[in-house]
Amino acid sequence: MLVLPLGAPGAFAQNVAAGETVAKTWCAGCHDVGANGRNKGSDARPPAFASIANMSSTTAMSLSVFLSTPHGRMPDYNLSRNEITNVSAYI
Repeated sequence: MLVLPLGAPGAFAQNVAAGETVAKTWCAGCHDVGANGRNKGSDARPPAFASIANMSSTTAMSLSVFLSTPHGRMPDYNLSRNEITNVSAYI
């Protein structure tokens, strides 16, 4: 039997919605953040969120680590832990 904490589905939905807001605000300038993005990434354009989500290496943990550390070609937006959790849920 699966037991979820009270409010879990709503909390997850809020995380996804909040993550979408962060993605559209901070990430959409470079990434295709839409659900149907097809861009796998290149030197000219970073991968679409949909492509990132479909990578076998993508997990909640890998996203958290990636978004928590600075990367040379990615702006350092210095996201909070909550924002990282929300963007990861959206991806």
